[in-house]
Amino acid sequence: MITGAAAMSALLTSKVQASVPTRSFLEIKTWYLHNSHEAQAKRISDYLETGLFPALTRAGAKPIAAFSNLIGADGPYLVTITQYPSLVALQDTLTKLAADETHEKASQQLSSGAGMPFVTVESSLLHSLAILPEPAIPTDAASRPPRIFELRTYQSQSMSALNKKVGMFNNGEIATFQRLGMRPIFIGESIIGPRQPNITYMLSFDNLDGREKLWQQFGSDPEWKRLSAPPELKDAEIVANISNTILRPLPFSPVK
Repeated sequence: MITGAAAMSALLTSKVQASVPTRSFLEIKTWYLHNSHEAQAKRISDYLETGLFPALTRAGAKPIAAFSNLIGADGPYLVTITQYPSLVALQDTLTKLAADETHEKASQQLSSGAGMPFVTVESSLLHSLAILPEPAIPTDAASRPPRIFELRTYQSQSMSALNKKVGMFNNGEIATFQRLGMRPIFIGESIIGPRQPNITYMLSFDNLDGREKLWQQFGSDPEWKRLSAPPELKDAEIVANISNTILRPLPFSPVK
């Protein structure tokens, strides 16, 4: 029997645990295309809008975004992002998709056109960081022009180096992005995918000029300088490579 101080401690612990949002899982898919008579971009976009995204929603998953590439290597391509509350939910979604007759018809329609509907698809799975356990979906999209989005991946030299970078994001770096108006959408550690260990995150900007100005402000920000001052937290120690692409939302994307 738990009494007195032990009971109070257990109650406080349960309240704290209940107040902490559960970290989610994010699947990022890149649909590589060709510029050709096959009209791959339109075929995949139509399939995503009327086939896959509705099927994912019916299965209990949450489609977050659909983008086309604006600046980046190996274009053209589309990028989709889907949120799952757990790995069990992801498996449940896959099971439901396999039994979804409406989605199967959409898949057959996608494959029925001339040539190939796409070149190949690559997928990675992220586990969101504690500082941003769920994606931040803008609620004002209807009242403004669509933004541009920067998808950045930081590859680390080792798992311990990655953990230090995770600590920086959780303890000030994401907060600095938010304070400066760089609007982080999500951030997560890769658990399935290439070039591990790495962290991938997304920021949004009004335009390319605004992006350039905000990155300059970030580089000279006092809080960022303080956070990144320790020698063991310099990029040369914990970030081996940075890659980024600029994306623009498709008309039906929830994030835009």
